[in-house]
Amino acid sequence: MKYARIAWAGAIHDAIERDGRLELLTPAFQGRRLNFDEVVWLPPLAPVPRARTVLALGLNYADHARELAFKPPEEPLAFAKGEASFIGHRGHTVRPDGVQNMHYECELAVVIGREAKHVKKADAYDFIGGYTVANDYAVRDYLENWYRPNLRVKNRDTGTPIGPWLVDAADVPDPTKLALRTTVNGQVTQQGTTADMVFDVPTLIEYFSSFMTLNPGDVILTGTPDGVVDCPVGSVVVCEIEGIGALENTIVESPSSRTQRTKKLAEDAEKTS
Repeated sequence: MKYARIAWAGAIHDAIERDGRLELLTPAFQGRRLNFDEVVWLPPLAPVPRARTVLALGLNYADHARELAFKPPEEPLAFAKGEASFIGHRGHTVRPDGVQNMHYECELAVVIGREAKHVKKADAYDFIGGYTVANDYAVRDYLENWYRPNLRVKNRDTGTPIGPWLVDAADVPDPTKLALRTTVNGQVTQQGTTADMVFDVPTLIEYFSSFMTLNPGDVILTGTPDGVVDCPVGSVVVCEIEGIGALENTIVESPSSRTQRTKKLAEDAEKTS
């Protein structure tokens, strides 16, 4: 089953995919179906009664590590992210003023389904609620050290589109063999497979749960393959994972840049009038 969270008719709704449309689960609209372009897509994550833990992996694909001239890490290289960076499918990601390299990262996102503590690798799948697609943008200009990405690289508002669907774990029999693909303005720029992860999903759950409790709704972003490219303003980026979904978003300029550009256009128009 594929689940979504959307905004429609002034309210937030849970929905499922049914015959290529969204079927609402909200009691007052139970069964009503909407087209994908009738709604605003939100991150497909149910609210949790606490701070959600978001863990992200760096250099978790050997080919991506080689792309950056690093050897793969010997243990998971992880950092925490703020949930405020999440936006939904078809949302807009702001490119900061003056940066030279801001690239996508197509990632399999794992959503924890029940409390996980000291979980063995063989039992890890029992603790997964579902999977979704994430695009964990990085502003490489701000990177101080690949092994310790700072907050401005990975925790920017609008910097992590996620969705469109949360797919039941039971509907993804083997997350270690999923094809990933990214397109920019319709051109394929990244292709890979989760089979190339340095640390697979069960290994990550065993590792994290060995020293911290993972709670329902927590998210693990599992890294990206090689093939990342800079995305200028106006880029339409689609990150797709086999059996999970295709996550689309657009890069936009900052509000300050837009204001300055609008002001200059007005001034130029006044001069020529």
